[in-house]
Amino acid sequence: MSASKESSPGGSGPVAQTGRKLGPRAIRTRDRILDATAKLLDERSVLDISVVDIAREVGSSPATFYHYFKDVEEAAVALASRASGEMPDLISLIDGPWSGRAGISTARRIVEAFIQHWDAHHPALMIRNFGAERGDVRFQELRRAAFAPLLKRFADCITESQEQGRISKDMHPYAAAAALASILERLAAYHQELEKYGVAREDLVETCARILVQTIQGKVPR
Repeated sequence: MSASKESSPGGSGPVAQTGRKLGPRAIRTRDRILDATAKLLDERSVLDISVVDIAREVGSSPATFYHYFKDVEEAAVALASRASGEMPDLISLIDGPWSGRAGISTARRIVEAFIQHWDAHHPALMIRNFGAERGDVRFQELRRAAFAPLLKRFADCITESQEQGRISKDMHPYAAAAALASILERLAAYHQELEKYGVAREDLVETCARILVQTIQGKVPR
């Protein structure tokens, strides 16, 4: 698969297949193509979607699609990039208070933000993760860029708690941070499946929030 043209040589925004920077009207058209791709991906695999399908969904021609993307896979990469870039500002939430009952409130907000983000971008984020797992460097880079700040802040919080004697120093901060991020992402991605087994959304949020607090602070208030 080819590299997605997400920005101009100067890094100032998306470009056409020719390399020219897109104007406001062209960006809106490109976004409509990505929205149509996301809608179709919610219904079927990327392998089962054609350029004609996307063009029909947009109400344009395949030629319009090819002005922006080489193929459907390149559009999927761009869609995943857009979704990763719209990841909620979880860093500011992590910087909230963690002690006492305020810590539970902080953790609940983080879990809710994760779920909302996945609900809004589920097809694109699933493609990103599947692509990363099968070794596609582009998807790996997107996922890494989205999670690196989150992992660092979780690790910083865990290190601080270790230095204050609240949790064991036998736990590696980054390993623990990665475990928390994995739990958040997995539950956010599949929470609707869990609901089929009687796990209400509020139960999932509360359970995950308490796991966060217990890992970061070592004590969960009743």
